[in-house]
Amino acid sequence: MDRIKIKAVLERVQENSMTVPEALETFTSLPYENLDFAKLDTHRMLRTGFPEVIFCKGKSTAQISEIAKKLADLKQPVIATKASDEIYQAIAGVNGKAVYYDVARIVAIGKIESKKKNKKILVITGGTSDIPIAEEAAVTAELLGGDSVERLYDVGVAGLHRLTGEIQLMNSADAIIVVAGMDGALASVVGGLTRKPVIAVPTSIGYGSSFEGLAALLTMLNSCAPGVAVMNIDNGFGAGHFVARLN
Repeated sequence: MDRIKIKAVLERVQENSMTVPEALETFTSLPYENLDFAKLDTHRMLRTGFPEVIFCKGKSTAQISEIAKKLADLKQPVIATKASDEIYQAIAGVNGKAVYYDVARIVAIGKIESKKKNKKILVITGGTSDIPIAEEAAVTAELLGGDSVERLYDVGVAGLHRLTGEIQLMNSADAIIVVAGMDGALASVVGGLTRKPVIAVPTSIGYGSSFEGLAALLTMLNSCAPGVAVMNIDNGFGAGHFVARLN
């Protein structure tokens, strides 16, 4: 439940088209819904402007589908991250409006409509292997009200000329998400080429000494380019959520 819906209920009470007990019943899902195995933060949409999101790793398919159904029944947008096709099929079984973004591994029911227009988010990857995490960031930003999300993929530092020809595109964005594995140097390069805020996402892509993304994470944390914020390894969702808040 968000501010608009609460206001509508209160106005109906004021107009005598809804009784006080009926209004109280409407508010019973505040501040959380107890499912025994999970306590859904149904108040989060009102409190922060964004709904609770389902992180699928470590949860059973039955648990995920039950959480998704409850959130959808409460008319809240549903976003499930790190989701498989099996999870999508389960959620679609309880709500036919479910959509699966297979590259991003996100299942969604509904989205937040943008309240501010003409904000552009640019998502850049070092390589093709980084695209799944980049798509998680891009789709998250779109679902959370991103008005315009553009992609610029496979422009890593091994072929820097692919990136330098896109400086105008970078400067046209309001925020830039840079997703890279291996040495993770791309975030510093982008941070040094544009005045825009850069959100860096290290990925677990790389050979043995990349330590499943730790090397890229440390490089990004030690960036000499100011204005670069860093997410955790493979956390495309976090980057998409952060730029949605920025916008």
